[in-house]
Amino acid sequence: MGDTDRKLFVLDTNILLHEPLAIYSFQEHDVVIPMTVLEELDRIKDSKRDVARDARVAIRALEAMFKDATPDEISEGIPISKTTGATGNIAILADFELQETVKAFADKAGDNRILNSVLYLQNKRAPREVTLVTKDINMRLRAKGAGVRFVDDYRTDQLIDDVQYLTKGFQQTEGEFWSNIQEVESQIIAGHTYHTLDRDPFEPTYINQYIIDQESDFAGRVESISTETITIRDLSRERMMNRKVWDITPKNIYQGMALDALLDPDIDLVILTGAAGSGKTLLALASALEQSIEKGMFDKIIVTRNTPDIGESIGFLPGSEEEKMLPWLGAVTDTLEALHKNDHCTEGSLKYICDKANIQFKSINFMRGRSIQNAFVLLDECQNLTASQIKTIITRCGEGTKIVCSGNLAQIDSQYLTPVTSGLTYMVERFKNFEGSANIHLNGVVRSRLAEFAEENL
Repeated sequence: MGDTDRKLFVLDTNILLHEPLAIYSFQEHDVVIPMTVLEELDRIKDSKRDVARDARVAIRALEAMFKDATPDEISEGIPISKTTGATGNIAILADFELQETVKAFADKAGDNRILNSVLYLQNKRAPREVTLVTKDINMRLRAKGAGVRFVDDYRTDQLIDDVQYLTKGFQQTEGEFWSNIQEVESQIIAGHTYHTLDRDPFEPTYINQYIIDQESDFAGRVESISTETITIRDLSRERMMNRKVWDITPKNIYQGMALDALLDPDIDLVILTGAAGSGKTLLALASALEQSIEKGMFDKIIVTRNTPDIGESIGFLPGSEEEKMLPWLGAVTDTLEALHKNDHCTEGSLKYICDKANIQFKSINFMRGRSIQNAFVLLDECQNLTASQIKTIITRCGEGTKIVCSGNLAQIDSQYLTPVTSGLTYMVERFKNFEGSANIHLNGVVRSRLAEFAEENL
């Protein structure tokens, strides 16, 4: 790779695990893959971890690029893509040979060898800009401490810069809603009232965004958007707040909006975000039972969630797949018990309901390749999923299937995800203009006054 004005990026292993085809995102710049990264991908591809597939996809992509290249071309660099406008090259660096030329780290640990590669290239290519790209926060800190001048996160799939800008799925107007409206055209279609209003006062606005006010009982949902106007479907706040689903009613307007979306047959995807104890799982499960058992809209309820260490741990647990999954799905079984706590025999009720509604507990690892028809799918703890994992699950949903994705961005357990790079954030931003989806951020903790105080003060 000759010295040019193009930047030179060194990729850490976790970039290719997070986004296996990340190499194609650097088409105008040069990319270097240290040999250590290939060794780490090789170790991971045969493991039982859920990232093993991503490692194999990354290896196949690199093999497809380098299959016709000579050893000299591999070390010098070959074009990343043959498409018009793509000027970048990709090369593999034999970093195991650098121990004598770079004295930054003496041991042979993988991260240290990658850091040595960056320092070597930084010295060799000076004054060219050499950037280490990694999702590991500690690796970024160590790189800075070791003298790496440019360190960055992989932001290609990051749609917003700060999670505070994430759309909440509703907007609250000041004062009484109608006092701010100059012109309105109202009509009744099939028993529903629709208001067509000027679009400007509501910007930014999206399809299926809820609109509520602070003083009156107005509540509506954006039905359609044109260049200059929006059409709002009038929803009675009183009706939303008194709606009873599986013997529960909303405790606040945010839960009312969530239930409206959960029970709407025209909405295929409902995204629920909010603090612990805001009622995400309870509302989703109650509406699933109501629509499956009472209304017969779905043949089964599938409950799944991310289980980071399931590859290693699930084999040691006794029983079938569903029994193995139960420790991870405690939140769902707790919610089922809460919904039937007043029954004469709670245990008997739970068994009857699970059979009647055909509730299935599935591991996210075994969802790939399936086609799910006529089911209500509840995907819990979405904040720990990457964008590609969420895509894998949503693309499983066939005809007659509704999927509810819930999560709390303050409870991310993954070492490589942050609130802005979480698949949950990615999904909210990507689906906000899709007429078949709704997103509601549940404000307020309704679990208990203890939980509410802890959420606000700890």
